Amino acid sequence: MGKVMYLHKVDGPRLVTLPDGTVMTRADLPPANTRRWVASRKAAVIHAIRGGLISREQAMERYALSSDELCEWEKAVENFGTAALRATALKKYRQL
Repeated sequence: MGKVMYLHKVDGPRLVTLPDGTVMTRADLPPANTRRWVASRKAAVIHAIRGGLISREQAMERYALSSDELCEWEKAVENFGTAALRATALKKYRQL
């Protein structure tokens, strides 16, 4: 007999297609215990929210983020792109 694969029950879609055509799955999300937030991890969370993979509330709960922190990431991406998520860039873009 072949292998049987079990899928865990999750709320929402298992994968979404982002505006640029790439496919994002829950496996592409940073681990829930992430403590070091590099720009690529922040971007993954923002893309997942925008794409409908997870909600803002799910992201805040999963990653222990404040609404203000998540809002800051979203504004940085909206106004300046994902490069603005780098820690050094956040200081620079805040001043603009």
